[in-house]
Amino acid sequence: MQRVLGYLGDQGVRMGDFKAVYESIPLSPGMPDLFQFLSKNHELFEIILISDANMFGIECSLYLSLGPYHSHKCLDCPANMCKRKILTEYLAERAQEDVEFQRVFYVGDGANDFCPAAALTAADVAFPRKGFPMHRLAQELQHKQPGAFQATLVPWDSATEIARYLQELLKKKG
Repeated sequence: MQRVLGYLGDQGVRMGDFKAVYESIPLSPGMPDLFQFLSKNHELFEIILISDANMFGIECSLYLSLGPYHSHKCLDCPANMCKRKILTEYLAERAQEDVEFQRVFYVGDGANDFCPAAALTAADVAFPRKGFPMHRLAQELQHKQPGAFQATLVPWDSATEIARYLQELLKKKG
């Protein structure tokens, strides 16, 4: 990404132009619906975004501030980050603050989303995007080692399906 940004700078692309392009890139299908649902139910869900996309792009697209990358020893993840480590540390920090979650809902698509999803418990739900690496890896693990992937697996094409799943869950609970 550094080389791409350097090249764009050499070509005279200004930061404002670059930012405008990033802001115009659409989110995954249904993602605005999911964010709207979560926003309306903010007292029931705590949201963390773990992404290895470059921070500039995420901040331009979603206007969020992201924490830094870290070092890790996970052999299944890229060198720049292990999402399982981030998720585990976050849950541990919240537990120290006396916040216990009934379950974790993990939404992802990339191969690097499989690592944290594989660590989820039977109470949790993993939402892999259909046809993407996280979905394929989860299916492969279920086939090779039945029961090894503990979380409920709910594949999606549009994040609207995730919002519907959560709505149904709230209806059953209510």
